[in-house]
Amino acid sequence: MTDHPGFTPTGTIATSADRRRVVFATVVGTTVEWYDFFIYSTAVALVFNELFFSALGANSLLLGFATVGISFLFRPLGAFLAGHFGDKYGRKTVLMWTLILMGAATALIGVLPTAEAIGVAAPILLVLLRILQGLSAGGEWGGAVLMAVEHAPRTRRGIFGASPQIGVPLGLLLASGVMAIMTAVAPGDQFLAWGWRIPFLLSVVLILVGYYVRRRVEESPVFTELAERKEKAQMPIVQLFRKHLLLVIIAALVFAGNNAVGYMTTGGYIQNYSTNPDGPLGLDRGLVLWAVTGSAVTWLLTTLLAGWVSDRIGRRSTYIIGWILQLGGVILLFPLVNTGNIWLLFTALAVLTIGLGFTYGPQAALYTELFPASIRFSGVSISYAIGAIAGGAFAPTIATALVAATGSTDAVTWYLAGMTLIGLVATLLLRDRSGIPLGPDHEAEQAVSPIYGVAKA
Repeated sequence: MTDHPGFTPTGTIATSADRRRVVFATVVGTTVEWYDFFIYSTAVALVFNELFFSALGANSLLLGFATVGISFLFRPLGAFLAGHFGDKYGRKTVLMWTLILMGAATALIGVLPTAEAIGVAAPILLVLLRILQGLSAGGEWGGAVLMAVEHAPRTRRGIFGASPQIGVPLGLLLASGVMAIMTAVAPGDQFLAWGWRIPFLLSVVLILVGYYVRRRVEESPVFTELAERKEKAQMPIVQLFRKHLLLVIIAALVFAGNNAVGYMTTGGYIQNYSTNPDGPLGLDRGLVLWAVTGSAVTWLLTTLLAGWVSDRIGRRSTYIIGWILQLGGVILLFPLVNTGNIWLLFTALAVLTIGLGFTYGPQAALYTELFPASIRFSGVSISYAIGAIAGGAFAPTIATALVAATGSTDAVTWYLAGMTLIGLVATLLLRDRSGIPLGPDHEAEQAVSPIYGVAKA
């Protein structure tokens, strides 16, 4: 049976209560995951270079940002594992484990002794815990988006798929907001001594909430039908790379164009650049964190709006609009930030998030509609993980190195503009597949390549 707007892909009626529960669970779960992931980046920008990497002197910040990127190198492994087990044993089981792994790693960072206490063991343990965060993040996203989109009515996949997407701006909002509060509660040396630890320890509470919410969600109807038909792929990763390698690369480049730009704030670069007392601006730490928090709100709203728009004009058209808006935001970013005015800094970030929202909101639906049902978890997870490496993994490190080498942020602007154009070109290579049936009885239709000029996988 095709995906009628009132039915799940298995042909059973999906009640509005079921769908609300799925949406709520994906929002809560991804918000918790990304809060944990981003709180590390924020701490690197503000304190970790002093507490864990101070022995490196002038290179401490560069190494700190490198540890943000190192975790991305392990996201493909998390995606491989999650994709394999998600296609074989279900989306829900994988999501429970990724949530627990992320929360445990984050909480342990909150009690980790600094380099002053245990020497070189401190940064080593910090990096190992960051790697665990990377493994978890690599597996989280694919499961969350499939739970949302595969439960959605055919004509509303964009807005349903935007629910896990807003976990990124919500996670950034929480991470920046909690850090901003702690700079007021524990100012100056107190923040260095213990204030930074509280946001990491709060992860324990958030994980318990996320775990409770996710336990109450039913398995994806597409996977349920695959299991009932015993049509689950035995080696989904092998099939993915044998038949869909080019599609994985193009899909990854779509995300890379968004991710490189987004990691100017989620990776902590703008926070450090604008607050560094030895830098050109030296703005107040708390004010900058509140500006980033405010921009997370605009990012959230535009992400939801983009999901809704993509249900009306298609994923591809929405993306094209987004790339144009994102390019404009990139061009304006540093001229406004470099004024040293906190309100203009907020304006720069808010404008940037309009394009980021339009190149992120439709991504869940776009990716879900690209891959056949039997290997879909593997396809979306691995494409996302590779795109994260090519895009955001080392974006803060690259930006720091470019400014150090040229003495100007102009080179960073060119770098971000180039990544935006790569995302645009990758989008133009893809056909719009909005509304394609997602169930396993339509694998033949799903196997037709969405890449222009390629007839079949």
